[in-house]
Amino acid sequence: MYLTMNRFKVKPGQEAAFEAVWKARDSQLPSVPGFISFHLMKGPAREGYTLYASHTLWQNETAFQDWTKSEAFRMAHRGAGGHGDLYAGPPELEVFDAVQSLAMAG
Repeated sequence: MYLTMNRFKVKPGQEAAFEAVWKARDSQLPSVPGFISFHLMKGPAREGYTLYASHTLWQNETAFQDWTKSEAFRMAHRGAGGHGDLYAGPPELEVFDAVQSLAMAG
């Protein structure tokens, strides 16, 4: 498993607009080979911003790298730079390789 996480610092009062942008996106992810799941998470309000994180789980790093070079990636991110007024700084990308996995029994 390979996890990519982007942290976003959203300006106070812009949370609803930020969430609307994400919900309206044509993400393309469900059709991408190696994609497992995506979650957009809202974190705490801090001094000057509200923290959000997007988590995307992939079968492996190669699947993620292939996605970033694909037409689907370009389509999903088209116009992303047009919402800079929502952010209190650039997104921060973090990537992780799984070293242990647990799941619910059933």
